[in-house]
Amino acid sequence: MTVTLGVHASNPSLYYLARLPYLDEELAPLGESGAFHHYTDGTRTGALLAEGTIDFGGTGSTPPITAQAAGHDLVYAAVSAPRPDHGALLVLDSGPVRTVADLKGGTVVLGIGSWQTHLLAKALDAQGLSYGVDVTPARPEAGADQAQRLRDGEILGWIAQGAELAAARRGGGFRELIRTGDVITDRSVFFTRRDFATARPEVVAAIAAALRRADAWAAANPAEAAAIAAEELGGQAADWETALTALPWELEPATAGFVAEQQEAADIFHRVGFVDRALTVADAHLPSLEGPVAAALAKAV
Repeated sequence: MTVTLGVHASNPSLYYLARLPYLDEELAPLGESGAFHHYTDGTRTGALLAEGTIDFGGTGSTPPITAQAAGHDLVYAAVSAPRPDHGALLVLDSGPVRTVADLKGGTVVLGIGSWQTHLLAKALDAQGLSYGVDVTPARPEAGADQAQRLRDGEILGWIAQGAELAAARRGGGFRELIRTGDVITDRSVFFTRRDFATARPEVVAAIAAALRRADAWAAANPAEAAAIAAEELGGQAADWETALTALPWELEPATAGFVAEQQEAADIFHRVGFVDRALTVADAHLPSLEGPVAAALAKAV
């Protein structure tokens, strides 16, 4: 059997695993082999799982919630440690925005449907403001310089991450209104189909071990990892290295504590209309996976 993992550039663990031999090494003792399906939009992960194009995927915190809301029968497999410095909501340092409440009536550019939606929605909710009502979320314009749009006053805020955030910090002129760690844990989240997880938990555990080894490689080789990203994705290698070294590169089983974090996000999303129904996130939690995944992660260190 060939196990197919979804890969997109927004999930660094999967991005680097696809370039390393660890997946096949972990699957071979189980009589399995690995393959990678590359795509660009992480918000499609739930649909790709449901249609059988991939067997396992990873995103930020929001896509599994929207996938569950769409009726996809997914199961959480593993999560990263919190990523407090992964991103930030930037505003112009000399501009009028001093608090989250000052965003009211303005436009914030972000990856809609990504973890960035969770960040903005929760930050606004804490101030009694509503995502999509009091603040207009907008996707980045293709080919546009989001930092320049912010400087020009075209937008009021921009949620940046990775090398783009490092470049904005280096260039100056912006203030970090909120960091991810101020509002959400911003974990990288890995999930699969329920039928796959229940039938082959040992395979899910082996995938987690492979991811853990890829994370260890990236943590030990930040300059090489940064050079790969800069060549393939653009930006400066130094900015990528700054961004990559800020990540925790640690994985954990998906526990009830993580489910509680996701439930809070799902409740906010339903309240503001980002998802059209109330969800019980615990329906996507398979406690029997925790032991095998924890054991595999421990052995992979």
